[in-house]
Amino acid sequence: MRRLILLAAFLLAAPAAAQPLTADQTAQVDKLVADALTATQVPSASIAIVRDGKIVYAKAYGDQGPNIAAPTSDARYQVASISKQFTAAALLLLEDEGKLSLDDTIGKYLPGVSGGATITIRQLLSHTAGLQDYWPQDYSFAAMEQPATPQAIVDRWAKKPLDFVPGTAWQYSNTGYTIAGMILEKVAGEPILAYLDRKLFKPLGIRPIDQDLAVGKGSVTGYRRNALGPVRPVIVPGADWMFATGELAMSATDLAKWNIARIERKLLPAEDWVEQERMIKLADGSPANYGLGVTLGQRGDYKQVSHGGAAVGFLSQNIVIPDARLAVVSLVNGDFGNAHSSIASGIVNLLLPAAALSGDEAHRATLARNFYAALQKGEPDRRLLTDNAAYYFNAETVRDYRDSLAPLGAPTSFEPLGTPKLRGGFVNRNYRISYPGRSLILVTYADPGRDGKFEQYFITPAG
Repeated sequence: MRRLILLAAFLLAAPAAAQPLTADQTAQVDKLVADALTATQVPSASIAIVRDGKIVYAKAYGDQGPNIAAPTSDARYQVASISKQFTAAALLLLEDEGKLSLDDTIGKYLPGVSGGATITIRQLLSHTAGLQDYWPQDYSFAAMEQPATPQAIVDRWAKKPLDFVPGTAWQYSNTGYTIAGMILEKVAGEPILAYLDRKLFKPLGIRPIDQDLAVGKGSVTGYRRNALGPVRPVIVPGADWMFATGELAMSATDLAKWNIARIERKLLPAEDWVEQERMIKLADGSPANYGLGVTLGQRGDYKQVSHGGAAVGFLSQNIVIPDARLAVVSLVNGDFGNAHSSIASGIVNLLLPAAALSGDEAHRATLARNFYAALQKGEPDRRLLTDNAAYYFNAETVRDYRDSLAPLGAPTSFEPLGTPKLRGGFVNRNYRISYPGRSLILVTYADPGRDGKFEQYFITPAG
């Protein structure tokens, strides 16, 4: 198996840019990436580091799949929701051109959407519209095996009752970005990727492509894993599911060039960068910790602008700290584990240390732990699962969970990570499951309520 030549592939990996990092920093970065891939069994990673507004290190590691002979930092990975900031930037440019206002209601451009008379484009881009997310799961459900269209997604998900009054809460919604992309194309008079290429990509000298085309010869292969079972190539989903929500496949260095533009306040008018990074406030005045297509936070005294991405077979993390003139891109070709985030945060911590957060929720943790014990026996209680989760836990999945988890025995701890978050009409709760010498990450989504059914119960190794 290709997984077995992972360490050999590490030795073949070669830097693609000058390295003004110190020799010790370079060694620490390489070890950090190697350790994360080994711990999670994610096949490959590609990284790019921006320091002082320049790409100072770019390197690919491991096995990018049978379509690429040796790891190369030029390879394009599907960056999924990192694409949202490009969609938002395009709409800011259309506003600059006087073709729309972000405070226009969406009903002006797209009829038939729930709340269309009150939801604004700005609320779509900031995930405050109340539209239900069409893909909160970390797996592809049955419908995703067939091609989609933006209109079909809107018809199925955007005509349901809103989850909340627009502007009163924050809930991640790919559905909202599908609508934003449809408005973008209608106003621009051309396909979204054509507009992005003309306005952003060519001026930056970068070459992203439609992620639906990033398959076959010369393309990175995506992989999946059930719990601690075998690493398997993914079944590529049908076309056009991602559209304006996560449409891009690009190299780490291409994304780094975009990060440099953000740091330097170039390409876009300076006020557009400021607007994209402006903290959205909810109706009660509380911060949403989100701007327009970017997550906002703090790393010490610095503002941090970041976003992750999850596609079928791929995970990614992009962190920019503009005032420190630092950015880190981490792309991996496995949709399991947390190698992408542990690599990115580890590099940032190496160059600019930061702190961590924690949280808990006792009753749901007990339900999650009991379900874990049942999976170890290969006997999940299907009464606790939604129809989608029951589809995911087919015979192969249950067997992989049982065979890989049963030998571990009872965990030494089962700890909540972070705080519950609303997404797609479900409540997201994450946990760390610890054993001597190893840890697992559990990502759950459940119906609201104390005993809401699990829409997702997804275990990956911790990096």
